[in-house]
Amino acid sequence: MPFHYLALGDSYTIGEDVAEKARWPVQLVEKLRSHGVAIDDPRIIAVTGWTTDELSAAMDKAQLEPGYDLVTLLIGVNNQYRGRSAGEYRVQFHALLMRSIALANHHPERVIVVSIPDWGVTPFGHASGRDVAKISHELDVFNAIGRDETIRAGAHFVNITGISRTHPWFVAADGLHPSSAQYALWTDAIEPVVRAALH
Repeated sequence: MPFHYLALGDSYTIGEDVAEKARWPVQLVEKLRSHGVAIDDPRIIAVTGWTTDELSAAMDKAQLEPGYDLVTLLIGVNNQYRGRSAGEYRVQFHALLMRSIALANHHPERVIVVSIPDWGVTPFGHASGRDVAKISHELDVFNAIGRDETIRAGAHFVNITGISRTHPWFVAADGLHPSSAQYALWTDAIEPVVRAALH
């Protein structure tokens, strides 16, 4: 039986402004298959612009049931973008993480949290008129919360924020979202963790 995979998130998970095959969850599945892992195409629940509470509401609507062998979660950039508090993020992220673990049949080691990339370093970020140093700092705070909650729960945390900062021009045509090439770098970082978790 192939592994069942659920990918939860926002624009970064749905792959805003790139082809479907370029989305990192799709690239991840292809890479796993190339290493002999039998895995279904990902079920993706993600929409550009979603915050933590909007993702939670969408999960309610989808009436998800446990039974996934792998769940990935990447959420929070829109909380930061809209000026929502870190305290609120911790509460709502924790709830999403607990739901993700439950959907993974209560196996926290089968849940992979991916860090939030830094949109402030992108051409869009520089043209936004916002303080890019402040953006980076706020995202560091959010990611520290995500890592803390993830490690505490026994799940895995993969930090791709550094990749986004060292490859700020690896972006799609909108100048904001990652390109296929940047998603490939993310996949290179995520895939070994996933493969180890599935064994």
